[in-house]
Amino acid sequence: MSIDITPAPHEDPALELLRPYLTEAVLALHNAGVTVVRSWLDPSGPRDATIVLADGRALVWDEETGWRVGPYVAGEQGVRTVLADAVHLGGGVLPVPSEVVWRLLAGITGSCVKYRAHDENPAAFDAVVRALAPARVLA
Repeated sequence: MSIDITPAPHEDPALELLRPYLTEAVLALHNAGVTVVRSWLDPSGPRDATIVLADGRALVWDEETGWRVGPYVAGEQGVRTVLADAVHLGGGVLPVPSEVVWRLLAGITGSCVKYRAHDENPAAFDAVVRALAPARVLA
């Protein structure tokens, strides 16, 4: 596997905090046989991240609504990703990566749910992200 498919470090500490979660999602997809082309961390307000798949789709995660998938239209690091006809995968705002893969492969979708506002107690959300990262990396 090429390391090039995992997200590069980001100069913004608020986005860099999310890199282990996105990396874990990329690796879970790869381990399930899903071909990942590239991934990156995106702008803030809300923070989001993108994983582009070889089949022409992309997964986008954001800190308000969690994961969605759809045909990839455009995007790059620093620019919001555009998907056509995106559907939400459900599972909450921070589902474990294996659940993201399961939902994607099983075709499980849900309504768009805004689980939180990105500017609502960001320190508490960041604390959850920090607390989950070490456990996931070691698992």
